Amino acid sequence: MKGIIFTEFLDIVESAFGMEVCQQMLDEAFDEGSYTAVGSYDHKDLVKLIITLSKITSVPAEDLQEVYGKAVFTRLLESLPIPVDGQTSTFTFIKKVEEHIHIEVKKLYPDATPPRFEFISETESQMVMDYRSARCMSHVCLGLIKGCAEHFNQTIEVEMEPIVNDQSHVRFNILLAA
Repeated sequence: MKGIIFTEFLDIVESAFGMEVCQQMLDEAFDEGSYTAVGSYDHKDLVKLIITLSKITSVPAEDLQEVYGKAVFTRLLESLPIPVDGQTSTFTFIKKVEEHIHIEVKKLYPDATPPRFEFISETESQMVMDYRSARCMSHVCLGLIKGCAEHFNQTIEVEMEPIVNDQSHVRFNILLAA
C-alpha cells in the first residue's frame, strides 16, 4: 500500500483526535509512524493502527475507516497522476478511477495493487458496482464514494452488501438523490 495512505491517515487522526491520541495509537500498535508518501508498506500495518485507534476511542473500526475514506478523498484527488478536469459527477469520476487512474498508478508504481471496480449496471440515477480488494477495506471505499459525492455537490444514498464474509468482495448500490 502506498505511503500516502499512511501519511494522510496519521494527519487525519491527529486533526480529529489530537496529537496525544495519535501518539498513543502508535505506541500501543508498536508502530514508529515513520512513513513517507512515496514508500510502500504492508496494509496490515494500517489495519493494526485502525484497530488500535478504535480501542482507544471506542469508535467502531468500520466507522473510522469510513470517516477516513471521506476525509482523504480531496487529498488523494490532488495527488492523482492524471488530471481530472472535466469530471462533473460522482459516477463519471468513479468510472475514471477504474478505467484510468488505477492503470496510471500501476504504471508509476508497478508493485501497487489497487482495488478493482467492476461495474454491474448504471443509469442516470443509479450505479451498481463491485469492489474487490485483498485488503478488505470496503469501508474506506464507502467513505471515498461519499467524499466523491460531496466533492461534486451531489447527494447520494449508498447500500453496501458484502458478497464474501471477509469483505474482499463487496457490492455498492449508489443512488443519486433527486
